[in-house]
Amino acid sequence: MSEENLNQENVSAASQDVSSPAVSGDKFWYVVHTQTSHEDKVKEKILTQIKAQNFENRIFNVLVPTEEVVEVKQNKKVLRKRKFFPGYILVEMILSSETYWFIRNIIGVTGFLGDPVPVPLPEEEITGIVELTTVTDGKPKHAIQFGRGEQVRITEGPFKHFIGTIEDVNEAKSKLKVMVTVFDRATPVEVDYLQVEKIN
Repeated sequence: MSEENLNQENVSAASQDVSSPAVSGDKFWYVVHTQTSHEDKVKEKILTQIKAQNFENRIFNVLVPTEEVVEVKQNKKVLRKRKFFPGYILVEMILSSETYWFIRNIIGVTGFLGDPVPVPLPEEEITGIVELTTVTDGKPKHAIQFGRGEQVRITEGPFKHFIGTIEDVNEAKSKLKVMVTVFDRATPVEVDYLQVEKIN
């Protein structure tokens, strides 16, 4: 058997496998690989093409899991969205050969998790991801996380420019206790996450 015939058989088999989950008509969430930094563009293209090609009754939702984080840039607090899974999006759809190739042919998509037979996400996993993307207390997280023993430089307040070691982390209040040396004496200083920067 020639290599060309073998490839054709593989494509045919993959198409049959892909179409089989659609027999029940159930919709599931699937993980789709995208080119890194193209997640939002891919989402927009999918949503546009869903309407243009009348796929609304087969592809229902596209999610780029993100969270709001705050960071300091040029001495200013800046809010931005951080992606939980760079290079991936989630698509809720009824899987068939038609919907599979519809997604695969979107520019920026590189494949499904589990190709050639995409694997649906368990319900508890997608529930957990959706909960992560929902800010429950209205407060954005800090872009940088800190740990005990790390060295930081204080960037604001009376101890500005001092370098110290983190003794305690209070994530609930976004506060750190940093030990700095003042006149040859170790002194504990409480600072906000945004008042320090990590020393690499």
